[in-house]
Amino acid sequence: QPQVAASGGGLVHPGGSLTLSCEASGFTLRLYDMMWYRQAPGKERELIGGIRKTGGTQIDDDSLQRRFLISRDDAKSVVYLQMNNLLPEDTAVYYCQRGRWIGDRQVEVAWGQGTKVTVSS
Repeated sequence: QPQVAASGGGLVHPGGSLTLSCEASGFTLRLYDMMWYRQAPGKERELIGGIRKTGGTQIDDDSLQRRFLISRDDAKSVVYLQMNNLLPEDTAVYYCQRGRWIGDRQVEVAWGQGTKVTVSS
């Protein structure tokens, strides 16, 4: 059964950094695109960005693009989200998701439990 699990969240001060990990199991990570999502309190789920199975990344939001970095280590079956210069509005539960983009839709989707990030003084 394919599974992904996000970890590494916690409390961080504004301006601080945090790196989240997404551990994959039950499938061969290198064959899949991976996405990072987040959901802030009272907000709808937001797609942060993703990393293709070929290694290319995409983060569309300008602020996030300047501060966040997605990477992968297929040999270790781990995808990372490095977050720098964190802002209070980054407070959210962060999720990783397995999938493959086919046009404007995803197939072979697998979700895991999220990890909470709180940015506060």
